[in-house]
Amino acid sequence: MQPVLSQYFPILVFGAIAALIGVAFVFGSLFAARQKPYAAKLSAYECGFEAFGDARRRFDVRFYLVAILFIIFDVEVAFLFPWAVSLSRIGLLGFFSMLGFLGVLTVGFVYEWNKGALDWE
Repeated sequence: MQPVLSQYFPILVFGAIAALIGVAFVFGSLFAARQKPYAAKLSAYECGFEAFGDARRRFDVRFYLVAILFIIFDVEVAFLFPWAVSLSRIGLLGFFSMLGFLGVLTVGFVYEWNKGALDWE
C-alpha cells in the first residue's frame, strides 16, 4: 500500500510543469518581442480618444443596476441547465416548481422593464 502523499505526486508534477510553462512564456515574450515603446503606445487610451475627466469619478447607479440585473438572469440560466438535465427524475413537482421560479423572474423582469431600469440613456 502506497502512502497517501505519493498519490498526489502526479498533481504536483502537473502544477510544476504548468508553472514552468507560464514562466517560460513570460520570459520568452520579453526576449522574443520588440521592446521599443513609443509615445502613442504609452499614451492613455480609452475607446479611441484621450481620456477626459477624473478616472475616480462616481459611476451612474444605472451601471450597477444593469450589472446586478445581468447577474440575476445569469443565475437563472445556471439553474435552468441542471433542472433540464434532471427533469425526468424530479417529476411534475420539480417541473411546476421551476415554472413558479420562472414566473417570479418574469414578473420581476416586466416590472423592471416598465420602471425603465433597462434603459441606458
